[in-house]
Amino acid sequence: MASHIGKLPVTIPAGVEVKIDGQYFTAKGAKGTDSYEIPEGITAVVEGNEVVLTPADDLRPTRAKHGLARSIVAGMVKGVHEGYAKTLEIVGTGYRAQMKGKGIEFSLGYSHTITVEPPAGIEFELPNPNQVIVKGIDKQAVGQCAANIRKLRAPEPYKGKGIKYADEHILRKAGKAGK
Repeated sequence: MASHIGKLPVTIPAGVEVKIDGQYFTAKGAKGTDSYEIPEGITAVVEGNEVVLTPADDLRPTRAKHGLARSIVAGMVKGVHEGYAKTLEIVGTGYRAQMKGKGIEFSLGYSHTITVEPPAGIEFELPNPNQVIVKGIDKQAVGQCAANIRKLRAPEPYKGKGIKYADEHILRKAGKAGK
């Protein structure tokens, strides 16, 4: 029984160059270059315009790594071709963000402002003071950076104030019942 995800080939879009050197996989595209070391027991081969990953055996740990490696390779190919972006919305009276160099300065109702500098390979965009877009080629790094920003002031359940993902739905609680 093989990994259902791992069996699927990864299609290489036009404009993306893929190189496999032993266990090292490198993808180069319009947005940049990314590399990954494929785990032991998994081999990657380029067939036409597809990357096919095959496991060496049918043991449970190898099957688990097979699906993981295929997902990471597919994410890298998409990242160097299109890139990834997460949109965050700032909700609350007086809550806002503004660019400060390459970083962002947040005013979130605390006694001080919080400045966030982008990690390597990540860039920020501010279409308006209440919206932040985190962009990059590494899916994991974009998601982690967005989660760190959200953690500065997570949305509260009564009024929904805080930083939330654009597609996130905040479950609201009823306030105090008045007589």
